[in-house]
Amino acid sequence: MDNAAVLKNNLISRIQNSDDLQFLRALHTIFESSEKKLFQLTTEQEKSIELGRKDILSGNFKPHNEVIKETQEWLKNL
Repeated sequence: MDNAAVLKNNLISRIQNSDDLQFLRALHTIFESSEKKLFQLTTEQEKSIELGRKDILSGNFKPHNEVIKETQEWLKNL
């Protein structure tokens, strides 16, 4: 049996044998939260992210250190 199957069987057994309501609720919370998206994005945000990824793939970006340098120069001129 592989590691995942062993772990699953161990968890199933512990859950079945547990009468600890607090422990079972904690597990339930973990399962519920892992099934939800961490962030709810709007359609506009998802499109913006996709456009950014396409820009990166096409080489349309500046390295971080270059952006920092330009920003520092800009701030000096304020």
